[in-house]
Amino acid sequence: MQTQQQTTNGEIAVKNGVSNGVHIDHEKSTIVSEAMSLKSNEDLVRIIGQHLISLGLSKSVDTLMEESGCRMDHPVAARFREHVMKGNWSKANTDLQELKSLLENPESLLEMQFLLLEQKYLELLEEGKIMDALSTLQYELTPLNHRTKRVHQLSAYIMCATPEEVREQAEWSGRESRSQLMERLQQFLPPSIMLPPRRLDTLIKQSIEWQTDKCPYHNSSTMWDEKLSLVVDHMCSKESFPSVTRQIMTDHTDEIWFCSFSPDGTKLATGSKDQTLIIWDVHETEFKLTIRKTIDGHQYGASHLTWSSDSIYLIVCGPEDSPELWIYNAITGELHIKIAPGPEDSLTCAAWHPDNRRFVTGGMRGQFYLCDLDGNVLDSWEGVRVHCMAYRQDGKTVLVADSHHRIRGYTFDTTNSDFHLIKSEHSIMSFSMDRTDRLCLMNIQHQGVHLWDMEDRVLLRKFQGLTQGYWVVNSCFGGVNQNFVASGSEDMKVYIWNIKKEHPIAVLTGHTRTVTSVSWNPTRPEMLASVSDDGTIRIWGPAVNLQSSNN
Repeated sequence: MQTQQQTTNGEIAVKNGVSNGVHIDHEKSTIVSEAMSLKSNEDLVRIIGQHLISLGLSKSVDTLMEESGCRMDHPVAARFREHVMKGNWSKANTDLQELKSLLENPESLLEMQFLLLEQKYLELLEEGKIMDALSTLQYELTPLNHRTKRVHQLSAYIMCATPEEVREQAEWSGRESRSQLMERLQQFLPPSIMLPPRRLDTLIKQSIEWQTDKCPYHNSSTMWDEKLSLVVDHMCSKESFPSVTRQIMTDHTDEIWFCSFSPDGTKLATGSKDQTLIIWDVHETEFKLTIRKTIDGHQYGASHLTWSSDSIYLIVCGPEDSPELWIYNAITGELHIKIAPGPEDSLTCAAWHPDNRRFVTGGMRGQFYLCDLDGNVLDSWEGVRVHCMAYRQDGKTVLVADSHHRIRGYTFDTTNSDFHLIKSEHSIMSFSMDRTDRLCLMNIQHQGVHLWDMEDRVLLRKFQGLTQGYWVVNSCFGGVNQNFVASGSEDMKVYIWNIKKEHPIAVLTGHTRTVTSVSWNPTRPEMLASVSDDGTIRIWGPAVNLQSSNN
């Protein structure tokens, strides 16, 4: 008679190796687990041995292999490496024939033979053995019928008069390049036969990339910096992120509508309802800005600013009633040209062509012009009511957010054309493109900040937290690799998100009215600027070393 086995919540009754109808062979499972563990240990020993060899610790490797009972590489592969490193090309080729059956792709044999003979040929030229090199070219390389164009290039090097000229013409580092040759050859061999080159370095790099990718505040330009260690997991402190006010400027006398750092990060431009544009110089090391030039006379105010990619010119546009556009030389602060095509026009936004000699501009009254730096209208579209625009990197296509809640592409070419990209349920108040020209960051009325992939035309993320109603609020990409998004908000705060997360990683307070625009310094990833209807400009930086900096 079978005895009943009681089970409680969360437990599973197992009788005779059967669980939920699935037979569990514990002995076999244990054997498989142990085999996997042994294989992993063997791989680890081989990887450590490879790294020790790179450090010149050959005796340590011999001891490690002897005690572990492992071997670094297949015996034939080990001989192959030895012969390549010694330049014994005939024996290396013999080894290669033995390895042929072990190659995952038999077609790789031809490329490996070519690489060996190419190295042999170049070394003979370097040694001045012209006839031997010519023989290698004619009777060994050419009969392979492989990479004919490269063979023709190699034949031209026979005319080189000196070893230095051979190395220069071939863009080759000489016989010292045998280690690089071996690394190229290793790529064709299965890992079970010979480890891929610098495997431990690769694994460590992958680990660091994974950790930094998971770190919400990582904002460093170098992988190997003082913050990273191999003995502890990496996590940046929020204190090293732009999260505290480092400077407040009150030079504007009314609402500030826009701010933008220059592409070279040395200047900040701010536009205000007080009819002034201020160009600021950014201190090279401190979180401090000083006025370079104050320019007044913008009757309707300065509500949109855009820099040329060389940081020389700055376009200034006004709000909807403004029929004018100004271009300034930001270096001298002088007006380059003022454009006013017609009194009924509305020029509220602009975008530079990649060549910095042309730009597009438009507004909500249906004007959309392509102009040159002298103010000449080169082309135009009729009836396009523009909220915001951006030039694509191809120099032909302009992205335009229009009054129909769309982003469309307009192509200025021999034949002008337009096409649909994105349709939103609500008005797209502003948008910006990242450096890859693929990701688009949109501030959408009543919705907030959305991230779109413009190539696949899909919504990637809706960032949470901020308040976006009827007013124009501008957002931006930022950080070393543009891994962050920042935006103003009608609730008087600055919101910062990691581009992979929907919820903010930082909420910056201090402004007393709507934060209308933010700009992340493109060359100082620890510096962020924000402006507000409260008439102030705030420069944000990390909290670390703040006290010593103030002192």
